Amino acid sequence: MNYISSDHLQRSDPDQNLRHRQNLTCSQGHTSSLILQTLEGGSICLVCLSNLISNPNSPTVHVSYALSQLSQAISQPVFVHNLLTYHPHFLVSPLVTALCLFEDEPLAKQTIDLISELCSFGDCSVYGEFVARVSDRFSSGSLCWSRRQIYMLHCLGVLLDSQKNDPYTYIKDKDALYLNLVTGLQLPSEEIQGEILFVLYKICSIQDAWLGDSNGNVLCGHSSLILHLSLEALLKTQRDDVRMNCIALLSVLARRGFFENAFENDDEADNFMETTEHEVEKTPLNLLFAEAIKAPLLSSDSEVQTATLDLIVMYLSCGGVSEKEVQVLVEENIADYVFEILRLSGCKKDSLVSSSLQVLDLLSVAEAAFKQRLAIGFTTLVSVLRYVAEVPFHPSQCQSLKLLSECVSNCPGIISSSNIEEISLIMTGILKKHVDGDANMLPETFTLVCSVLVALMKSPSSHGSLSIAKSLEDISRFTITICLSYYGEHSSQMLHSLYLLKEAYEYSFETNPINPNSKGLRDCILDICETKLLPWVSMSINEIDEDIALGVLELFHSILIQSDFQPKKFVDALVSSSWFSFSFGCLGLFPTEKMKWRVYFLLSSILDVILGNDSGQSIRDVALHLPSDPVDLLFLLGQKGSHNQEVFCCQSAVLLILYTSSLYDDRLADDRMVLASLEQYILLNSSEILGGIVKPLIMEASINLYSLYRGLAKISYQIAYSQEAENTLFHLVTEKQSETLSTRIHRTSLKWLFQQERICKYLSSQILRWCRRCIVYENQVVACNDTETVKFKEIAELVASGDNYGAKLVVCLLRELLEENGQEDDIILLLNVIASVITLFPAAAGQLCLNGISHAIHNVCHHHSSSEEIFNVTCQLVFTILQSVNSESLSNDDDWITVATELTHYLVSSISENGCTQEALLVTGIICLILLHSLHQSLIEASKTILLNTQLISLVNKVIHEACLKGPALYDHDESTQTGEALIFCLMLNYFCLRSVHVVLPGIEDAQSLLDSESRNQQPLIYISIHCHDLCRLLHFGSTPVKLISSYCLLELFQRITEQKFKEPDKFEVKQNTHDIRSIISVLQGLVFHSDIRVATNCALCISLAVDWGNQVEKDIWYRLITEELVMTLAVSGLSSKSIMIYHKAAVEIAVLILKLDQVPEWISEVFDDTCISGIIQNLSPGNITCEMVKLFRELIRAGRLNSNHIACLNQLFQACRKRVYSEDIKDDETEDKKKVVVFPDDLGKVYEVLINLISHESSLNEELLEEIEVFCETLMESDAHQRPMASTSVETTTQHDYLATSRRRSHTIELPAGYNM
Repeated sequence: MNYISSDHLQRSDPDQNLRHRQNLTCSQGHTSSLILQTLEGGSICLVCLSNLISNPNSPTVHVSYALSQLSQAISQPVFVHNLLTYHPHFLVSPLVTALCLFEDEPLAKQTIDLISELCSFGDCSVYGEFVARVSDRFSSGSLCWSRRQIYMLHCLGVLLDSQKNDPYTYIKDKDALYLNLVTGLQLPSEEIQGEILFVLYKICSIQDAWLGDSNGNVLCGHSSLILHLSLEALLKTQRDDVRMNCIALLSVLARRGFFENAFENDDEADNFMETTEHEVEKTPLNLLFAEAIKAPLLSSDSEVQTATLDLIVMYLSCGGVSEKEVQVLVEENIADYVFEILRLSGCKKDSLVSSSLQVLDLLSVAEAAFKQRLAIGFTTLVSVLRYVAEVPFHPSQCQSLKLLSECVSNCPGIISSSNIEEISLIMTGILKKHVDGDANMLPETFTLVCSVLVALMKSPSSHGSLSIAKSLEDISRFTITICLSYYGEHSSQMLHSLYLLKEAYEYSFETNPINPNSKGLRDCILDICETKLLPWVSMSINEIDEDIALGVLELFHSILIQSDFQPKKFVDALVSSSWFSFSFGCLGLFPTEKMKWRVYFLLSSILDVILGNDSGQSIRDVALHLPSDPVDLLFLLGQKGSHNQEVFCCQSAVLLILYTSSLYDDRLADDRMVLASLEQYILLNSSEILGGIVKPLIMEASINLYSLYRGLAKISYQIAYSQEAENTLFHLVTEKQSETLSTRIHRTSLKWLFQQERICKYLSSQILRWCRRCIVYENQVVACNDTETVKFKEIAELVASGDNYGAKLVVCLLRELLEENGQEDDIILLLNVIASVITLFPAAAGQLCLNGISHAIHNVCHHHSSSEEIFNVTCQLVFTILQSVNSESLSNDDDWITVATELTHYLVSSISENGCTQEALLVTGIICLILLHSLHQSLIEASKTILLNTQLISLVNKVIHEACLKGPALYDHDESTQTGEALIFCLMLNYFCLRSVHVVLPGIEDAQSLLDSESRNQQPLIYISIHCHDLCRLLHFGSTPVKLISSYCLLELFQRITEQKFKEPDKFEVKQNTHDIRSIISVLQGLVFHSDIRVATNCALCISLAVDWGNQVEKDIWYRLITEELVMTLAVSGLSSKSIMIYHKAAVEIAVLILKLDQVPEWISEVFDDTCISGIIQNLSPGNITCEMVKLFRELIRAGRLNSNHIACLNQLFQACRKRVYSEDIKDDETEDKKKVVVFPDDLGKVYEVLINLISHESSLNEELLEEIEVFCETLMESDAHQRPMASTSVETTTQHDYLATSRRRSHTIELPAGYNM
């Protein structure tokens, strides 16, 4: 049959074509209205086409060709427009018929494609008619296995899949269709089952989308059957495409509640096919479901696995699934399958991971059965957690954490320490990303993180982990940071964080408490509580809920009640932040019994830590009976406790609370009210206190509190007090001999007590008791045996201040022990305590001296010198006093004269009998300090007894003579040898005698006689002194310490000679000593470059003084060599460090000496030319300039060696130097207290250190530098204003005074540290 006209390929003129179209018919004579032209010029007769494809006898090749031509024509817009406009439904029936007639698969595919194209181009009516005709084919008869029915099912599936308009309305006999489709599921063909499942899936989906549940009763009527048949198909099929269709259908059915209905109507049979369904339902639905999903879960297609997991989620989420059904799935090992999916997938597909975790989360409802499976999959869960933790806001984070938490809680034995370490690191990473802002976190995630960590800490395996404690440190910081940062948005997180901190703190004790990691965790949590939680809760208490406040209090309480460790530092921080006031503020904001219980129990634990001895038990016993208002607490104090035992116990608790809070200046009520209540308590309960009913601690608390508020009243002068209460208190104190200093006490309380003269005797005994608790190490108090006693520093402050009887009490106690022959141990202990007080507070020495400690020292020296230990400790005390006290505080009474006499006698006899012992040299140091104080008109008579002691003079001469005889061997006798020690201390004694003699014995000094070598053996010395030549020998042969002190002695002697020259020039005879002076200068010249810069500088200054006596230096090449070497070194570029400048201080002094001469050598202009001076100035900076360099430039100005450029550069340099000095002085002022250190002479090295510092101590270098710069400026101004010959006289006079003033200021102005007024 030809359905395409034979002339479709002919081409004619337009007129012929027109006539042809008007008379067009096909070969069968069909009307032209049913013939449609194609774009190529041909035509298609719809009737012929219909007849061809609907005839079962038509050759398939013809049908296929016809369908291909039609498909090609439909792609042409004009053709398809004409077809759908004039004949839209003409081909519907033929195409459906063709699909039913032929079993050729390619032909069926062509037909289905044509139907799909026509539906896409046509309107809804065409699509609806196709749906109706195809569905009618299945509604009109039962299904059987055939290729044609497979094609028809596929076509229906394609039509339904397009979902154009609502295809459900075009299905006429829905019941019959459903019945046949459901029945067809029992056919043995997987292919037809797959097509049926897809059609059913699409029908259910369309119905759900377009009709909802309003017209779903047809399917619901077959719910049990369709579920069973679908599950059996899923169970039996081996094809993934069939599985996908089946799972899709089951998913829609689950979403529409079919499983729920099936579980509710488990015993009900359908009205039709009762027998068949009865046979199907032999297997329970839940078991069938469990068996059916196993194969898809193991499919190699991840999409099938994901769809199956989603189906399980829907199944478990429907309302009809009970815990029993869930347990069936678990027992059927579905959880194992899911864990295996996760393990094999390696977390590479997010959808698979998310669905798997959803399933496991739902399966966890069956706790008993699921617990075992969860334990098996724990390792897999850890890897999953690692994956989801890397993705911000991953939807499965919460589920994975929840599962981990359940596993850790229910199966703690399966977790290894490595698992715990890995999980803790993952948790740390999650929290850190949230804190750093790299990835935010859901509140639920935070809660689960805390839960998992708590469960991990409770696991036995965590106790052997080394790194979890370290991880918990970071976690603790991160969690509290998150809570504080997002408190306004997620306040509930704080409770979980607090619970985590509480468990972490307990965990640090459950492991090895001394392990560094455990200690680090403990310290970390304490730091968090102290630096983060405590300030936050104190500031935000008005904004937080009661549960949060209780959580913070519970955390703090759990920290304090750990029996193995008492966090005193944390408790101090707690109570120092006004915690008692804060606690009562909580009681006011949250007036509940729970809050009241928590507050008072926490306060009781604070008392346990601060006061010790289970002191908080008094509060715990009456916690629920105590009021919440501090005013009501004071009211309880005003009652008589003996009348009511409950009131009596409450009073004890109130006193302890007030007492402990007062220690930290946390006062809970008005001072007047507290003082009045305390007075009432004392007056009403004095008999109970005397009778011993009141515990000693409570009595001490009441005394301390009363003293505090009386001390505060004294400060303000506005609070009235009861004299009767004061008398009663003092009576109680003296009668009960209360150990006031055995408990902690406020400084104001302690000071007030020490200001009460009526109880001085009582306080004296208390001081002795307190001293007996002190721990003395190397004669210094280092601590107290009882840490809760009054601190040593508090007692020392009282002794040092002059507004109480502290110093007087100590001195009286010492005198009492000495006069009444007290125990030797007590005397020694008290002496050590006094020395320690002075070491801590040097001002205490002055107070002790003003209160007559010299009499006690006199008593020791006179009556207790036989006790070697007492004498030694006393000597150490005397040394400490004399190096600390202001000279004004020392009286010139007979006691010090006796002390000096006794010590001098001891020194002479001790050295004569035993040699230079440590004790003898310490006494030498004391004698030196006595002589030093004489410079300020103190201890004058005592100094006379020392200076004129002939035995001591002979002893010093003997030591010096023996040392001088050793010659070069003397170098080996340094401070480490007995000879060296004796020599060093004799030289020190000589130095201080030289300093003291002109003050103590004016007119007796003849320094020039010590310079004459001829008279040294002819005239005996009338006071302690050493001849100049002996000093030179010691300076030349001695060790470095000997050289140092010898140089100071020689410089002091030369200064005395120079002073004598200027005061009495007529008596000064130096010419006859010229040879001696030259020999002395030769020795000094050899030491100008000594390694100890102090020795070198002193020698240079001595040379300057000796030359000033009349020696000529023009012809001495040594001076030129020194000056040239100095200039070359200072002018070389790069050698500008401060150390270089200091090292050449002695050489600078020599250069200054040359420039000061009346007749300056001619070679000086060659050495100090413009180039060298410019080089020196260029190498100077504000940081390396020294006083000597300023002095050098000053003399260069006077010598006319500086030009205008030099002066301009120097002015700029000195201005920058002033700026630096002023900034350094500010820093020095800030650290001034740290510089005032008193050295306790517990060994001879410290005595030497003190004395050598006193000898070599210079005034402030910065101060001296500023003075020299000022003199330089004055000299510059004088040089500019007086360029006349008369200037020479003034220069000469200035020069003479400069030698004396400069040398004395630089090397002989001795300042005593810590309190001396020079």
